[in-house]
Amino acid sequence: MVVDLAHEPQTVRPPASGVSLTEQTLAVAKRAIVRTSRQRALLVFPMIFPLILFAINGSALSAATKIPGFPTQNYRDFLIAVPFVQGAMFVSITAGVDLARDIESGFLNRLALTPLRGEALLIGQLGGALVLGTLQAIVYMLVGLASGVSFASGLGGALVLLLLANVIAFAFASLGGLLALRFGTGEAVQGIFPLLFVTLFLSSSSLPLDLIKATWFRDIAACNPVSYLLGGLRSLVISGWDGQALALAFGFALAILVLALGFSQAAMKTRLARR
Repeated sequence: MVVDLAHEPQTVRPPASGVSLTEQTLAVAKRAIVRTSRQRALLVFPMIFPLILFAINGSALSAATKIPGFPTQNYRDFLIAVPFVQGAMFVSITAGVDLARDIESGFLNRLALTPLRGEALLIGQLGGALVLGTLQAIVYMLVGLASGVSFASGLGGALVLLLLANVIAFAFASLGGLLALRFGTGEAVQGIFPLLFVTLFLSSSSLPLDLIKATWFRDIAACNPVSYLLGGLRSLVISGWDGQALALAFGFALAILVLALGFSQAAMKTRLARR
């Protein structure tokens, strides 16, 4: 259960009709960022839990590097992509619960009485989760480097990895926002979280697709977009600049983002009670 340490929701000054979409978005995003920063549980646990699994699996599954055809001699090089995606899944719950809380408290309906545009409200609400995703990505990269992970793509690849990780985090945050708009309660959003983790486990998170022996598992993992998100992140560490892997990763992340924002826009039109 996520604990909200901010006792009262902050107010957002109703924007004047002449205020640009960017200014409206930044106003809502500022509130979202401040609210997220006040909730220490959202900053600490989602960041530490993936690192704990990274440390455990990095040692327990290191023998996998002896399998013929395994792409690297250091299993942590292969595993480092998992915390980025796992952290993005936590970001989705953070974004969804925060938005659901505003729905339950009636704050969203109060904003509907202002000239605030729906796009600014939706994207701005995800601002806190996006900042959290950025901090997580930086921490995961630093921990990976400290544990012996090396980037075959060099410094430029590390920067692209951070960019890809942010796109993935924003995509999952948008998905969390969609769930909040559809269900309207934080409990319902949190109830979806185990299903997100199932998609991670039914992917190439532990082994490359071509080394998975169980046919049914390999087929599911091959159809799972998470496998390609992991593959893009992983390619920058192991193989360097792999255009196909990066195109698939950015493509699936952007597809999730566009679809989630599109459906969220439609859901917001029915959720907002404009008077």
